[in-house]
Amino acid sequence: MSRKTIMPNIAYDTQRHSYYVTMRRPAADGVSKRSVQCYPTLELAIQALDRRSGQDLLAQGQDLKRLTLGQWLTYWLEQIIKPSRSASTVHGYCMIIRNHLSPGLGGVQLTKLTSAQIQLYLNRMQAEGLCANTVRKHYTLLHNALEHARKQELVLRNVSDQVTPPSASDPTHHFYDSGTMARLFEILAGTTMEPVVKLAGYLGLRRAEICGLKWSHVDRERKVITISEARTAVNGRPVDKSTKNRASIRRLGYAGLMDMEELMERLWRQRQEEMALLGERYADMGYVICHDGGLPYQADYLSNRLQRVLRKTELPYVTLHGLRHSFASIANSRNIPLFGISKALGHSTTSTTSRIYTHLFDDTHLAVVQAVGRAVGDGGQSEGPAAR
Repeated sequence: MSRKTIMPNIAYDTQRHSYYVTMRRPAADGVSKRSVQCYPTLELAIQALDRRSGQDLLAQGQDLKRLTLGQWLTYWLEQIIKPSRSASTVHGYCMIIRNHLSPGLGGVQLTKLTSAQIQLYLNRMQAEGLCANTVRKHYTLLHNALEHARKQELVLRNVSDQVTPPSASDPTHHFYDSGTMARLFEILAGTTMEPVVKLAGYLGLRRAEICGLKWSHVDRERKVITISEARTAVNGRPVDKSTKNRASIRRLGYAGLMDMEELMERLWRQRQEEMALLGERYADMGYVICHDGGLPYQADYLSNRLQRVLRKTELPYVTLHGLRHSFASIANSRNIPLFGISKALGHSTTSTTSRIYTHLFDDTHLAVVQAVGRAVGDGGQSEGPAAR
């Protein structure tokens, strides 16, 4: 026999290399109904079993002490998170649950989960090579899921409150100064990557915002671009969505920036010429940055294109997101107030900008210290009457 049980309600077929999940659900006549579903991996099989059994337990409101953490996480993701979050966020949560939390802690009964078990799990994840910031994401997800369980009175308290997650580590940022940025623009002049790097470098756009920019959001007369959509990929499939948060919806003017003015008009003319040439064969989806024929780019494709270009030059390493960092760095070097930089980048608060770009704004502290030092050094002679 090629199929053998490897855990309750899950069997493995050694010939087909597939996992079979047996689902049982009680019927109105008291006789349980049985169905079998096939999955390519054990992780997907466990997730399917947790989803069905967890929903049955919660719907019946009985034997909730048997509810496992894996069952609750699957229910929480499907019923609480999925209806209110973006597809990319749901996919990210799903990967953490499926690949890490369910195999590591999923079999533990929800009411018997302890702080020590969570702490050991976090420590083990780091020991297996996950970085501190990634493990903190696991902790945040688990804490939020347990908090919802507490609010629904499935547990008395959130045991993750007593857990110490790893300290966050500062990411390494690569960015260009204005001279290097100008050199990159020069190298890419006339290529399909020119508008991509200029939207990132001149306007500080995220790569998903570049891919999602449409002509309906470009006011060519007033020379204003409205950032309100993003295009990303979830599990390899393109997804159009709103911007990262409400503050990310912003209007950026490029009037007077002759390079951008010329670029946007050139892109518009090229689009009109191609539409006239191809007629119905042109896939008019309205995107500013697109392949010949109108189809939009995927973000990873543009990132890879940039790296291929950089490898052929002597320019230092930078990513498309690094050009957004470069925008912030150059703005700071020109003494643009933090509030203005934050608004242009689409951050929800200036504290977000300050936290991400701490390495850029340290010079401000130096200038303050130097100014105070000079004032003390000259005995206060430079201070005006109001200052005294």
